[in-house]
Amino acid sequence: MGIWCGGKNMTNPDQRTAKGRLLDEEMDGYPSVTGGDSTQQQERHYYLLSELQTLVKDLPSSFQQRLSYNTLSDLALALIDGTVYEIVQGLLDIQHLTEKNLYNQRQKLHCEHQALKQDLARKHKDALQSCKSHNLVLLKANQQAELEALEVRVREEQKMMDKKIVAEMDQKVIDQQNTLEKAGVPGFYVTTNPQELTMQMNLLELILKLQQKESQSGLL
Repeated sequence: MGIWCGGKNMTNPDQRTAKGRLLDEEMDGYPSVTGGDSTQQQERHYYLLSELQTLVKDLPSSFQQRLSYNTLSDLALALIDGTVYEIVQGLLDIQHLTEKNLYNQRQKLHCEHQALKQDLARKHKDALQSCKSHNLVLLKANQQAELEALEVRVREEQKMMDKKIVAEMDQKVIDQQNTLEKAGVPGFYVTTNPQELTMQMNLLELILKLQQKESQSGLL
């Protein structure tokens, strides 16, 4: 039979040794790991929720109305361990690199077009200087046709580049929505609805502002 299950060997709690009681008192002074973590998380949740409620006041009233207490509470829960901050920062870094790369591609294309125009202008100038007067009208007509053909080519290539940029940035938005949805951030899912996209941008702004405040306060 066990010590605390009755019978002649059962010990009266009042008759335990002083050492035993002292050990119990010391253990009472240390909350369990689960209890401690739970309390800390609860306090951090309240803190984050309070900060979010303050930051929301800076948003347009139409979006404030959509960010209910439950939504902000869920967002605060998602931010507790700081993982979402890291995810958002990583997504922004990728976005900035993508934007820089696409900008450089467009600048490169622009420079190539400028070089083509300059080469054609030089070629036309040389041809005009060496042209016989009786061929001048025909030469100018051919040069005008060449210039117009180049302009068409430039416009088409610029249009293709712009489409590529829009497609890549749209894909980046989808990637961000997918990643944040999987991370459990409320309000994020794949959508092209302008109002929903604006709401998601506002949520990102709240996250970034809160992250900045926590960093400045040394909480991160």
